Amino acid sequence: MVIGIDMMGGDYAPQQPLLGVDLFLKEPPYGIELHLIGDEAILRKHYVNIPPAVKFIHAPEVIGMQEPPTRALREKPNSSMSVGFQLLADGKIDAFISAGNTGVMMVGVFYTIKAIEGVIRPTISTVIPKVQGGYGLLLDVGLQADCKPENLLQNAILGSIYAQNILDIENPTVGLVNIGEEEGKGNLLSQAAYKLLKENENINFIGNIEGRELLTGKADVMVCDGFTGNVILKLGESIFDIAKTRHIDEDDYFKRLNYETYGGTPILGVDKPVIVGHGISTATAFKNMILLAVKMIETRLLEKMKEKFVTEENS
Repeated sequence: MVIGIDMMGGDYAPQQPLLGVDLFLKEPPYGIELHLIGDEAILRKHYVNIPPAVKFIHAPEVIGMQEPPTRALREKPNSSMSVGFQLLADGKIDAFISAGNTGVMMVGVFYTIKAIEGVIRPTISTVIPKVQGGYGLLLDVGLQADCKPENLLQNAILGSIYAQNILDIENPTVGLVNIGEEEGKGNLLSQAAYKLLKENENINFIGNIEGRELLTGKADVMVCDGFTGNVILKLGESIFDIAKTRHIDEDDYFKRLNYETYGGTPILGVDKPVIVGHGISTATAFKNMILLAVKMIETRLLEKMKEKFVTEENS
């Protein structure tokens, strides 16, 4: 198993990615090889002795956090992000991780990595800590700001498979984020999506859930358009920031609101593992992104998604 890591992306690169690799390597990697993609001369300075599990992939160019995505990928083919996507497309790495320019990551996915056959549009998710323990999954959180009912149905299917394999929830329940519990509530998108979710036998749909129920665990997988999901995501981040300023962030629940605990979010609906990290990702976040990539590969997550959509297409 080979995990590729963009070592030059993010506000604190390359120091924090390198420290994240160190944290991961404190435990036996069990045959996992890490390809560190970036300026090799800079990366080598971090090591007195290079760990056997580490290999350097030289990529001297760096894409800044504010650069226009399409132009950056076109004009900087030797950047750590461009090289990472090409390695993934060529099958030379099994997963790619970056905390770099989010727009570039999205463009790179669409231009370099194929969507799973049958998936209309890929999605991104975030885990939501439940008050009673464990996590639920919210999707989409920014990639599908405007979407169709069919997108929400596919998000529910992708999210259910993710919850089963990554969050270890045997039969995840699915809820549609809405402004009321009744079936007829919401805008035209919500009403049309409700019908599709209700009729689909591949998900465990329990109906609408309101904003006050997002943290209670009423549903394991919560689906919404990306505009709504991104507002919820940013609200959750602000709650953790407030908890820190009030010195209550050591409370178990508030600790689980910290993005570092899950590291980054995978782009679901594409046929290779791509994980996007927060621009301010620290060493802990990078370590957890590597662990997430490993679990995605070990559980055959994307293969199971492909199999499900083949079944959907043929049913």
